[in-house]
Amino acid sequence: MTAVLGINGSPRKSWNTATLLEKTLEGAASAGARTELVHLYDLDFVGCTSCFACKLKEGKSYGRCAVRDGLSPVLEQVREADALILGSPIYFGTVTGMMRCCMERLLFPYLIYTRPPASLFERTIRTAFIYTMNVSEEQMQENAYPVHIGSNEQVLRRTFGEAESLLSFETLQFEDYSKVVFSYVDPEERRERRMTIFPKDCERAFALGARLGSGDAGRG
Repeated sequence: MTAVLGINGSPRKSWNTATLLEKTLEGAASAGARTELVHLYDLDFVGCTSCFACKLKEGKSYGRCAVRDGLSPVLEQVREADALILGSPIYFGTVTGMMRCCMERLLFPYLIYTRPPASLFERTIRTAFIYTMNVSEEQMQENAYPVHIGSNEQVLRRTFGEAESLLSFETLQFEDYSKVVFSYVDPEERRERRMTIFPKDCERAFALGARLGSGDAGRG
């Protein structure tokens, strides 16, 4: 059975990013996959410590992160997964700090310092990154978000073989805007998008999951 792992880099477990991840996993399950969702903010872990144990020739941690903490079991799950879905809101133009720490620990051990860089990951698996953000698609372009998103897609593809991205714009940030200082946009417009556009994003996420969960990529 195909195993699909989702990793939520948002501190919220039931809001935009988590919802899209859940819809993606529902899509994977509909294709017969076994799914699991991990919430990074539930874990006690650190980012890469630059110990380079994962790079030592004939070292016991060659190709694996040597740090042992709450993220370690998740990294082992990735090694056995057939598809991986990362999800994060955009904070100040990039993913959350917890997601960034996770990515450092996840990706660096597989990186081989060759020219061009290569990967120690021995299979091709399907990967995707889901992003949620407060800005519009036009503002995303103006603020160079595609550079960051493209970089993440590139490193996922280099490491695991396949990658794609799903973006959700102008998401609803607060249940009650009257309680916060907010004049950035009309809250009613955001509520309307939540009712009309976000469900379409959920449909796209479900379809993404169905694609990711439809085959045993890289097994053999």
